[in-house]
Amino acid sequence: QVQLVESGGGSVQPGGSLRLSCAASGSISSIHVMGWYRQAPGKERELVASITSGFRPNYVDSVKGRFTISGDNAKKTVDLQMNSLEPEDTAVYYCNFKGAYRRWYEGTFDAWGQGTQVTVSA
Repeated sequence: QVQLVESGGGSVQPGGSLRLSCAASGSISSIHVMGWYRQAPGKERELVASITSGFRPNYVDSVKGRFTISGDNAKKTVDLQMNSLEPEDTAVYYCNFKGAYRRWYEGTFDAWGQGTQVTVSA
C-alpha cells in the first residue's frame, strides 16, 4: 500500500499565493510520475501539473507562468507553488504518484491523496 498525505490548502484573495505539499509513504521501489490534479464543483478532475524524473514539468495552459511543481524522489515528496491565484483556481487539489512497489511481484501503483481545498475569493 502507498499512502499520500497532502497539506497546505486554504483560502486566499485573488493575486495571493499558496503552497501545497504531498508526502508519500509505504512500500515504494520507485516513483515514475508525480502530479497535481484539481476538481472544481460540477467539473471533471483535470491535470494541473506533473513531473517525471529527467523530463521538464508539464502544466495545463491555464496555470503556466503562475504555478511551479517540484518533486524529490528520494524524499518522496512533491510540492505545488501557486502564485497569482485566480478565482478560477478554486477547487479540491489532489496529488498523485505513479510508480512501482518494492516487491516486484506487486507491480505498479497509482496512488491519490485525500484532497485539499483551495479557495480563491475576495
